Amino acid sequence: MKKLALILTALLTLSGGVSAQSLSDLYRQVQKAVAEEGKINKQREAEFVSARNRQRQLLAQAKAELASEEIRSKALKAEYDVNEKDLADLEETLRERMGNLGELFGVVKQVSGDVLSVINDSMVSAQFTDRKEFLIEQAAAKELPTTGALRKLWATMVHEIAESGKVARFNADVIDANGEKHENVEVVRVGVFNAVADGKFLVWNTAVSGGTLVQLGRQPPGRFQSMASDLQKSTDGVEQMAVDFTRGVILTQVVKSKNPWERVKEDGGPVGWSIVAVGIFGLLLSLWKFITLSGTGSKMSRQRKSDTPNQNNPLGRIMAVYTDNPNADIETLELKLDEAILRETAPMESTLSFIKVLYVVAPLMGLLGTVVGMIHTFQMITLFGTGDPKMMAGGISTALVTTVLGLVAAIPLTILHSYLQAKAKSLIQVLDEQAAGIIARLAEKRDAGVV
Repeated sequence: MKKLALILTALLTLSGGVSAQSLSDLYRQVQKAVAEEGKINKQREAEFVSARNRQRQLLAQAKAELASEEIRSKALKAEYDVNEKDLADLEETLRERMGNLGELFGVVKQVSGDVLSVINDSMVSAQFTDRKEFLIEQAAAKELPTTGALRKLWATMVHEIAESGKVARFNADVIDANGEKHENVEVVRVGVFNAVADGKFLVWNTAVSGGTLVQLGRQPPGRFQSMASDLQKSTDGVEQMAVDFTRGVILTQVVKSKNPWERVKEDGGPVGWSIVAVGIFGLLLSLWKFITLSGTGSKMSRQRKSDTPNQNNPLGRIMAVYTDNPNADIETLELKLDEAILRETAPMESTLSFIKVLYVVAPLMGLLGTVVGMIHTFQMITLFGTGDPKMMAGGISTALVTTVLGLVAAIPLTILHSYLQAKAKSLIQVLDEQAAGIIARLAEKRDAGVV
């Protein structure tokens, strides 16, 4: 490129006529330029050769390093294979030397997990709260346990067994039925079965803060609560106490069961309430009739002790018939007395027939409730099938509750009706006896010529 530039320069100079030069000068310049160009080319060739030689040297060096690394790799592989074999031999030797210790390791982990589960579910943990950490460590351990750890595990198991047979008094946190936490509350624990505080039954709930004592939202009947109160107040001696051997399962289910009032309220339905109304009305009517007959009987008893008729009682009014008709003949007086007895009999026997109707209607209404409940049950079976018994429980419960209510209302009403009817008959019999006595005395007097 430089040579071409020089020639072009020379031509331009000749054509321009700026400086007159001879061809010899031009030749010399061109020759000089060619010489310089050749020198540059030689220098470039030398550089190319030098670079090629360096690349060959680097390639040779890289090949040498590659060969060296391959030799080192083979040596390391051979060493690795030897180490693998040695490691397998050592592991086999370890397994042989461990023997039953390996089984012991697994057994200790399993037992630690089992004991941890028992401790978590045990009510004793409410009193001793620092037993879990050691068991958690042993259950998650990856090495053989020490002799001290084995002894501590054994001691923990024995401690749980010993505490399960004790009645202990201690202070602990308790969550009441409203969800409020009370700290440092005095608790009496009966083994691992029951715990009471302030006369209320507690259960061990592992779902709250890893385990805490929770007061039952609904307590068992009063007689059991009185046992709990007596146990907590007692300092020595023997006290009666109900023990739930299922560790709270039965107690939790018992308090969920409905009492009679709840069954009537929730399962009786309209028919059940109707039966209750009939029973209450029948009882009140029977009570009123009992009071009436008792008052009448008391007045008649006082009248039997007096010869002066009193109009405030049936017997007095019967006796007044004789005193008001002293000159009547026997037949006429007898008819008047029969009329008076009939007049007094009606009030005494009033409402008894209505009570009889009530005790007949009550079981029929119970039967109606049974039919209604069974219809509801079959509707549930039609809609949802028989896969879930809870779907049918409502109808069956209604049927049974109404049947029970009908019988509960009918039985006492039947007994009361029989009693009141017998009482009324006894009073009427007294009237009949007194009337017959009056007729007999009057007949005796007339036969004797006294009247």
